[in-house]
Amino acid sequence: MDNAILVALVPVFFVMAIGYAAGKLNVVDNHQVGSLNALVMDFALPASLFVATASASRSELLSQAPLFGILGAAMLLLYFATYFIQRIFSKASKSDASLEALTIAFPNLAGVGLPIVSAVLGPTGMVQLAVALAAGSILVSPITLIVLELERGKGAVGDGPVVRTLRALRRALTKPVVLAPMLGILISLCGLQLGAVIEASLLLIGHASAGVALFLTGLILSAQAFRLNWRIVAATGMADIIRPLVAAAIVFLLPVPSEMAKVAILLAAVPSGFFGILFAVNYRLDSAITGSMVIASTVFSIATMAVVIAVLFSR
Repeated sequence: MDNAILVALVPVFFVMAIGYAAGKLNVVDNHQVGSLNALVMDFALPASLFVATASASRSELLSQAPLFGILGAAMLLLYFATYFIQRIFSKASKSDASLEALTIAFPNLAGVGLPIVSAVLGPTGMVQLAVALAAGSILVSPITLIVLELERGKGAVGDGPVVRTLRALRRALTKPVVLAPMLGILISLCGLQLGAVIEASLLLIGHASAGVALFLTGLILSAQAFRLNWRIVAATGMADIIRPLVAAAIVFLLPVPSEMAKVAILLAAVPSGFFGILFAVNYRLDSAITGSMVIASTVFSIATMAVVIAVLFSR
């Protein structure tokens, strides 16, 4: 199990380090990352999410509905708790609070979760991973996008709050990273098949999502200094300790099969994800805090994930 953790986390740091070095050495311009961000968020990651959900059989997807609910509830609870803590105690803007809440609530399932699931659960864990990714993409990502859209359109003349809210909701729900897993789930529930050619075509670009996203994260971080303050420490604790504990509390209160409960806690223990950084780049916001959160959470998760795996999967 120690080897499984190293296999999952060392490549994450390796790819981020390559991106960081590329930015520091001016091999890639770390101030002009819009195109790479669009590649990840508008093409590669949506393709990966779509295939992962659409290729699952209806019975497989329906059997994982409780997992969707458990992880969705855990992410939402942590998201709103973080958002209001940042707004009240840190006096963060709505945009910054939503980005930090997303970073803490939505684990790095694409970059870290995939190798962890492969090593610990084997091939059977891929559907569960897809469901977990869909939960974060459908539930917490749109909330952040709505906040960002509302803040960006605050200065619009002649638009009332209802119009701006509806416009923000429409833009959030039609983002490829949100729309793709929703369509994939719909196709699976309807019993439709993608076909080998379509699936292979989408996977060709979809497989690039995790690697390019981690490279891009390192590239973005190379343009800013790593920060370590009470906000970063608190965010690391919320992501790596509180999130899996919240998932554990939910599965304790609900009649969930033990194997599904273990998977839910394992996936909730994955460190902070990169969506907050990429959204910040897309909306031209400061990503220094969220970037530092991702680094600190990933480093600390070496210890926390070892504990989770040892406790839940040692037998």
